[in-house]
Amino acid sequence: METQSCVEVKNEWGIVAARQAGRTLSKDIGFGSVDQARITTAISELARNIYLYAKPGEICLEIVEKPTKTGLKKGIQIIARDHGPGIPDIRQVMVDGFTTSGGMGAGLPGVKRLMDDFTIDSEKGEGTIITATKWLR
Repeated sequence: METQSCVEVKNEWGIVAARQAGRTLSKDIGFGSVDQARITTAISELARNIYLYAKPGEICLEIVEKPTKTGLKKGIQIIARDHGPGIPDIRQVMVDGFTTSGGMGAGLPGVKRLMDDFTIDSEKGEGTIITATKWLR
């Protein structure tokens, strides 16, 4: 496993840099163009949430592996980490259409649909860590 590379998100350029890093890494791992688009969309949503609600924060990317019956399966893991206000009601933000910013409300539920594995850990006043993984097929 390689080490994590992280991009700080404190302005809109951080969102762009995180997207570019994710597209490059997913291409290097061997993801096709459709999955590259899914991964960069997920990164964009996560980075945008940091920018809107919890800046500064960071998007960390890592190549991950897990054993399967036929060998090792590779994937990309995205970790969105901030020290913002936290998410008061995780169930509420995971409902399609819920928004506090006037957007479409596709954010976190959309990220969950785009990726294979998805977890949220958030504490009020401490921040949020969202981990999302996409596996090569």
